[in-house]
Amino acid sequence: QLQLVESGGGSVQAGGSLRLSCAASGYTLNRGYMGWFRQAPGKEREGVVAVAGDGTTRYADNVAGRFTISRDNAKNTLFLQMNRLEPEDTALYYCVAGFSGNRIFWLRPERWRNWGQGTQVTVSS
Repeated sequence: QLQLVESGGGSVQAGGSLRLSCAASGYTLNRGYMGWFRQAPGKEREGVVAVAGDGTTRYADNVAGRFTISRDNAKNTLFLQMNRLEPEDTALYYCVAGFSGNRIFWLRPERWRNWGQGTQVTVSS
């Protein structure tokens, strides 16, 4: 059974960095799609970044150039390096797997079947 467990969230000041991790069990990272979503209070879930098994990535415009997705296939762990954090990045961050459909829908939350419990990121100004 697929299980996704996020870690690495915390509180930082604007301009700081955090690295999120997602440990996956029951799933092989490099054989499928994975990604990160986030949800701020009072807002809908939004896609942050997705990665395909072949390494192709897609970033949301508001994080491109600041965030980087990577994975350690040997440890079956997905990472999200977040640099130059802004207060607008404050949210609960989710690791996702199990995408279905065309890649143009990568950043649509309804296209992802499996979700972790989330890890909180808070950025203060």
